Amino acid sequence: MATSINPGDASFEQWLVQVNSACGRFCAKTLAPGFAGAIQEFHSHALRLSVVDVAQARLYRTRREIAQSDNSHFFIAFQLRGQSVMEQGGHQAMLSAGDITFIDASKTCNFTYQGSSRQLSLVLPRSYVEQHLRFIQLPCAQRIGADNMVAKLSQQLVIGSMQNPQMNKIESEAVLNAVASLLPPALAGQDAGHDVHERLFSRSLMFIDKHIQSEQLRPEWIASEIGVSVRSLYRMFARKGLVVAQYIKNRRLDLCAQALRQLKERQKLGDIGYDWGFADHSHFSTAFKARFGMSPSEYRKQYL
Repeated sequence: MATSINPGDASFEQWLVQVNSACGRFCAKTLAPGFAGAIQEFHSHALRLSVVDVAQARLYRTRREIAQSDNSHFFIAFQLRGQSVMEQGGHQAMLSAGDITFIDASKTCNFTYQGSSRQLSLVLPRSYVEQHLRFIQLPCAQRIGADNMVAKLSQQLVIGSMQNPQMNKIESEAVLNAVASLLPPALAGQDAGHDVHERLFSRSLMFIDKHIQSEQLRPEWIASEIGVSVRSLYRMFARKGLVVAQYIKNRRLDLCAQALRQLKERQKLGDIGYDWGFADHSHFSTAFKARFGMSPSEYRKQYL
């Protein structure tokens, strides 16, 4: 479903209300008398897209706006026309047509549009990024250039999705997965993760994946295998905003969800949790519903 305000028809106040409705809370200021703004929203199941037209304005989020919004996602900004300056965490991305950048919705940011600009904004839930980057820090407000093949493919995919009104839920999730598999690794690759802590963190994630089905998987075992103290392991995960035990549980639940999507019709749902390290079926069902908003059986029905 799409809703829009045509370019030139929206007052500054109307435009900001539309932005807040589509993207979460923002503050804004005009930069010069020539302000113009418009916004078109596109929602299709898991996909949430907005095409924002703007000239002579600044959008920004402080901690106050963040506290009033849902921040469990990233914004991917595809610059379609004109230029913009996207700032976050001490980084600044100057975007021209075809360029892309990531913005973390949970952190303060500042966007400047002086000339006439058109930007496509995709809401990418944090869980999709976590599945592909595995909690390695995603550098935000850093430019992926228009000449990058990944940028070209991602933009074609997202724009093509907007032009497909018959898209179903599974297809919309596939689009998000495809974007998450292409863009974040490309961006993280620009940030050269050779730091010793990053290498140790990657090793811990690999070890967890290797032994994820074992009931013996505990922080003490992980720390011993990668050669750090348990306290250092906790600190390593805390730097990513994580708790070791919670990460293991969520990883198991994500693998359970993947197994449920591929489960043959005659197979028993009850075996899934046991296969991935959940000793108690009731605990598995409760944890699964808390993470995915529905029971394992309800989740499975979507993919039959």
